[in-house]
Amino acid sequence: MQRRRISLPLNPLRSFAVASRHKTFTAAAKELGVSQVAISRQIAILENFLDVSLFERGVRSAKLTEVGRAFGLEIAGLFDDLERATQRMISHETEGTVNLRVHPTMAHHWLMPKLTAFTRQYSDIRVRFDTKVEPLDFRGTHLDVALQLGAGNWRDARSRKLWDEQVDVVCSQSYLDSIGGLEKPEDVTKGELLHSRYRRRAWEFWARATEVDMDFNVGTDFETSLLTFSAAQQGFGLAIGQLGLLDDVIREGKLVRPFDMRIPTGAAFHVIWPTTVSVSVKTRRFIDWLLDQVGQPREFFKAGQPD
Repeated sequence: MQRRRISLPLNPLRSFAVASRHKTFTAAAKELGVSQVAISRQIAILENFLDVSLFERGVRSAKLTEVGRAFGLEIAGLFDDLERATQRMISHETEGTVNLRVHPTMAHHWLMPKLTAFTRQYSDIRVRFDTKVEPLDFRGTHLDVALQLGAGNWRDARSRKLWDEQVDVVCSQSYLDSIGGLEKPEDVTKGELLHSRYRRRAWEFWARATEVDMDFNVGTDFETSLLTFSAAQQGFGLAIGQLGLLDDVIREGKLVRPFDMRIPTGAAFHVIWPTTVSVSVKTRRFIDWLLDQVGQPREFFKAGQPD
């Protein structure tokens, strides 16, 4: 007769396994990135499922029972084995993939036009894009490398600068003609200002750098810089363009720079990779290729050397 399988409460089991190893709810909550209350609730679910008491709860503390201590020793290793097996599977499935964090604007305007050259050179490597707009932290992710704008001080990571960020006013030629042109910085008040949610202070920075007295809060807002620059190309108004990212569309005449000013922001675009794990060959190839694109010395392989 076939034995009936138990529907195991895996989340409560994992919470208990971690809590039993640390012997405190607080340390378990920190490791799993949840609240202490959530750990206590998960363990209570498991206790109800098993109909045993795993922790003795006091006013300010919790202590493993004898049953809890014995059960914890049995299951802790099982979750370690499961995690190792999962990591091996992930490594196998992604051994030919570089997992890249990059903002949508940089991906669209700078990386994508160049990436076909990389895939031709390294046909065995795929680049998988992660375009989340959030603080970069390699811990708890499967990211191999990132392209980001910043000051070069990311945690548990190394970085190489690609280029310094410089900005200028950009718009379409048709829009420039429609407002009678722009001869001096003060003339921007004739146009519609376009803003990006994630670069909401761009016009304020430009106004202060050029000493223009203007209301930099008026205008039209867009969710991303990608949409803002697209709106500028289509004649909706004036945007603060990131030179370097927009070089191709400016060269093609889709955007123009009425003032031809280069204002440094103090930030720079970087390629970043984690120091907490070894850098795979595929990732090293990609980093060196990125550095090649901007004429920077390679990080891992000498130019002309087989990699």
